[in-house]
Amino acid sequence: MKAILLFFGLYGFVFGADSEVSAVDTLFLIGCSGLVLLMTPALGMFYGGMVNRGNVLSTMINCVVFFALICIQWVILGYTLAFGDDIGQLIGNLNHLFLGNIQDSTIGLVSENLFVFFQMLFAVIGAAIITGSFVERMRFGVLLIFILCWSTLVYDVLAHWVWGGGWLMKIGSLDFAGGGVVHIAAGVAGLVGCLMLGKRKFKKGILPHSLPLSFVGAIFLWIGWLGFNTGSALSVNSVAVNAFLTTNFAVAGAMISWMIIEWTKYGKPTLLGSITGIVAGLVAITPSAGFVTPFSAIVIGFFVSPICFFAISAMKSKFGYDDTLDAFGLHGVGGIWGGIATGLFATSSVNEIVSKEAAGEGLLYGGDWSLLCAQIVAIIACFALSAVVSFVVLKIMSVFMLLRVEEVQEENGLDQSLHGEIAYR
Repeated sequence: MKAILLFFGLYGFVFGADSEVSAVDTLFLIGCSGLVLLMTPALGMFYGGMVNRGNVLSTMINCVVFFALICIQWVILGYTLAFGDDIGQLIGNLNHLFLGNIQDSTIGLVSENLFVFFQMLFAVIGAAIITGSFVERMRFGVLLIFILCWSTLVYDVLAHWVWGGGWLMKIGSLDFAGGGVVHIAAGVAGLVGCLMLGKRKFKKGILPHSLPLSFVGAIFLWIGWLGFNTGSALSVNSVAVNAFLTTNFAVAGAMISWMIIEWTKYGKPTLLGSITGIVAGLVAITPSAGFVTPFSAIVIGFFVSPICFFAISAMKSKFGYDDTLDAFGLHGVGGIWGGIATGLFATSSVNEIVSKEAAGEGLLYGGDWSLLCAQIVAIIACFALSAVVSFVVLKIMSVFMLLRVEEVQEENGLDQSLHGEIAYR
């Protein structure tokens, strides 16, 4: 467990401390868990406002149902694969199967049971992000099976590689709150899924159908993300405070940057562009929130917007894939930039882990190329594992079942076709 503590920012005073649970840190992590829990329904609103009127409810249920699905998977198998005792730096063993052998354990100064719940919420939001790439056309049962397989074979494995003592952790790569584990992996899975499903046949109405709904979702995502990043310190300490600051400052940089791009290109700044900038900034700062300075966070946010804007407006058009809500363009591409930026801007003046456990200081803070190279290796590993597993799982499933809804169901909208409900009358 020492490796986990180091990676999540509990350094110095934790080691050598007694094993008593801290009431302050416990309340802090419970509060952060509540905020992270908010992110999943918030994502449902953010996504739901961007689809047409006939797919609002199906898009929302695609997000929120994963709390139940991943919760059960995490308790039975997911946690032990991610954070069980290391096997060959590849996967955790089964010593925590059904959450066994953790009843009286602690992670730092909080109960391991609380750590289990906090980490489970990361797995939930990662699964929910994927759905944005292929809403309006995938069968609901297929989606559930695919996400269950992806979470077990991709998310849990990557969580162990990066946080649980696996090989990416051993080479000194850094991922404070899931830039690779959550965002790159989810974005790539979404890309593979939308490529295999093909384009939508019917694109009714002007997207998004309800900007106010998407706006509320984006704001709640922002609020929830504070728990996502800040809580990853696992304790009330300077690293947590820094993560809180950098999360907000990255959003500021990204929103301003996205507005400048739209204003320059189209002559008008838009609300849609602003909330897209919010999400892009949050994604970009996730891997480095506890490792970079507030000013670096602004720079990271400022540069993620043109990168994601290019991916959404040019790259998607060039290659012709139908990433419906740009899960890859925002989360996959934004996560890649965030991982690279960590290799550039991470500094031990913010977090001692950078000097103790990482491959070195960030390139722009006096380090050599070691950390940046480790970050690139981690990015490639996250991308490759998610791409290969997603393709294989969907390919096998396609042999036994149809992945896509029938044409008439797609035309009528999935709310009524699959769930027998209508959002607006």
